[in-house]
Amino acid sequence: MSIDSPRIEAAVAEILAAIGEDPSRPGLVATPRRIAEAYAEFFSGLDEDPLDHLSDASELDVEAGELGEFVLLRDVNFRSICEHHLLPFTGVAHLAYVPGERIVGLGRLPRVVETLSSRPQLQERLGEQIADAIQTGLAPRGVLVVLDARHGCVTARGTRQVDSTTVTVASRGTLAEPAAQAAVLSTIGRGAQA
Repeated sequence: MSIDSPRIEAAVAEILAAIGEDPSRPGLVATPRRIAEAYAEFFSGLDEDPLDHLSDASELDVEAGELGEFVLLRDVNFRSICEHHLLPFTGVAHLAYVPGERIVGLGRLPRVVETLSSRPQLQERLGEQIADAIQTGLAPRGVLVVLDARHGCVTARGTRQVDSTTVTVASRGTLAEPAAQAAVLSTIGRGAQA
């Protein structure tokens, strides 16, 4: 499914008229086109499968005991659009997994985040979808996804809590165990202090 730019442009012009603005005034005349272009970028993940980014995972050729406890990719920036108000939320993702028999280049994990966050989204669902993709694509022994994000619907409207963030956690396998989770969360926290 591709973005229907003319339809978005018509809808934006209608919204501008509905709030009492003149969509043909100089400052707004290009706004419908700009919004359509932005939406094409914001929602590009609708046409992508996040598992494609993990398809070139490598088989591990190691002896038992040669693997570390977990792999952690910290501070992966992301942006998404909340499906409730179509306002952005931005933050960082921390992705941990305990390798099974496959690993992937670390640059592939941010692509999974980018694909899944480039859809109308809820933070809670986004973390679960990232964890599911890593679990399905790599078959690790454990997965932990921590998202820490600032939401436009909280900072710009309603309660206007500009300094608040929302943290969600999704876990699978061995990293769902409290002690293992604590070890990963501690390592994430130590990075924030560095």
